[in-house]
Amino acid sequence: MSRPRAALAMAPRTAAAVLDDGALTALRRITDLADGVLDDFTRPAAHAVLRDVELLVTGWGCPPLDAAVLAGAPRLRAVVHTAGSVRRHVTEACWERGIAVTSAAAANAVPVAEYTVAMILLSGKRVLERARDHRAARRADDGLGVPPHLGNYGRTVGVLSASMIGRRVIDLLRPHDFRVLVHDPHLTEAEAAELGAEAVSLAELFARGDVVSVHTPLLPETRGLVGRELISSMRPDTVLINTARGAVLDQDALAEATGAGRIRAVLDVTDPEVLPPGHPLWTDDNVLITPHLAGSQGNELRRLAELAVAEVTRWAAGEEFAHPVRRERLGMIA
Repeated sequence: MSRPRAALAMAPRTAAAVLDDGALTALRRITDLADGVLDDFTRPAAHAVLRDVELLVTGWGCPPLDAAVLAGAPRLRAVVHTAGSVRRHVTEACWERGIAVTSAAAANAVPVAEYTVAMILLSGKRVLERARDHRAARRADDGLGVPPHLGNYGRTVGVLSASMIGRRVIDLLRPHDFRVLVHDPHLTEAEAAELGAEAVSLAELFARGDVVSVHTPLLPETRGLVGRELISSMRPDTVLINTARGAVLDQDALAEATGAGRIRAVLDVTDPEVLPPGHPLWTDDNVLITPHLAGSQGNELRRLAELAVAEVTRWAAGEEFAHPVRRERLGMIA
């Protein structure tokens, strides 16, 4: 059998970071891989590649595969994405064409879930705040004088959305002594129980949780979902964690609650991605802001490449993708 014609479509920096020599060697063994990386589909060189390509291996920085691009790629039958969400480049035209799509969302969910569980555990013992105070005081800490609510035994963790990442978080929480709640309008009580969680309403999730972790994708119906009313319903010293998208939260309401010392927050994402220099969340001691680092970085990028190569291998052999992306399931990929 002849090898399918393939090409890389992403920012050159993405290709250099995600696809190491081993991954590229594997792709060249499986496919007839075009030279270079496509990051602008309007260039004549891109047109020449797209005319024959059957498979695109995409990544961060891939331009949209709209109807005009697809018209110049008549043989394109599959897209293998080396990251999570495909919404920025897989357009309706792709679905209408019937192009098979897969992504490395399952691989990218691993470090996001690990970050989330780490922050749940650290926040339960106030590790970062107490380390800061210890550095300033430089004296022994009174372990027996710690408030009785501090610690991780029997805490209630609320997970907003049984997305791929949300489910992974629930799974990683199993070994710990937590009560786990989940809210997802598409999840039944039986399905939640099978995951190891209790299905609750959105209001109950925020009212009962000692920690609430947000994993819902940013969709029109989820923009601003965590608003002032939900934030106000959170009990004192509750921790709100967001690794999904900043626009899911009402940041003004959050800043008021954390600024008053009523709740705490861990934000790996904000809206905009970098807050203005004068935003009150920057200087709030009750808020930890990290630079969107929960997702795959460093050696974790190899996991993305390995999943993508495995999917290309299956497709080239005439098999179904192990991690297909369905148009109707896009809302499950945060």
